[in-house]
Amino acid sequence: MKAMIFAAGLGTRLQPFTLTAPKALFPLCGKTLLQYQIDKLRAAGINDIVINVHHFASQIVDYLHQHDNFGCHIAISDETDCLLDTGGGLRHAAKLLQDTDNPDEPVLACNVDILSNIDLSRLISAHQADSLATLVVSQRQTQRYLLFDNSLTLRGWTNIATGERRPDTLSDLQLQQCQPLAFSGMQLLSPRIFTLFDDIVAQKGERFSVIDLYLSLCKMQPIRAYIPDNYSMIDVGKTNDIYKAEEFVKNHSSY
Repeated sequence: MKAMIFAAGLGTRLQPFTLTAPKALFPLCGKTLLQYQIDKLRAAGINDIVINVHHFASQIVDYLHQHDNFGCHIAISDETDCLLDTGGGLRHAAKLLQDTDNPDEPVLACNVDILSNIDLSRLISAHQADSLATLVVSQRQTQRYLLFDNSLTLRGWTNIATGERRPDTLSDLQLQQCQPLAFSGMQLLSPRIFTLFDDIVAQKGERFSVIDLYLSLCKMQPIRAYIPDNYSMIDVGKTNDIYKAEEFVKNHSSY
């Protein structure tokens, strides 16, 4: 199985560190955020990894070389000319992620700045062959939620702070009948998704989020939720969260 780590972001919330270095190389208890993700993938037997880069890209490339790619086969998806967001980044890396030897095998994709106690083997087992994507979600409190029906199939999205909903034709009744769940920055993707970018590119251009992609496809393709048991996660996105992130790492044996 191949995996992609989204590591191209500007990391503005982690300034001043990210004024001179990429977020992926932020140090936490003796390891970088990038190494935590690589180590977790390796522990699950995933050694074929694509990493997208943009902000201080050469630092990430040099860091990987200095550590012999942590014993993995790592390919770089270069976005130095234009930051493409998660959906555009996935599209840009499509050729690197497609496996000619195992053309039907799903791809795991995750954000570099989210640490969790997820058991990747259970996620992989939960993925159904007909699913275009299996999204790791939880019931944590946030402002933005993905909306799933009783079969945990994606039907829309809402921002409870602004009242925005997508699709905008989603009625109040439909909204009430959906279960709001928070996306956790990790997903398993069917390789079929690499053939389905045309409509979203026509709407958004080459830069778009993976959530935009899912919402554009969920009426035509089953995109399902996966809610891990006893799930804990932390988004290492702000300097205020660093202490909490250090405690998270210390308290979870998987790290």
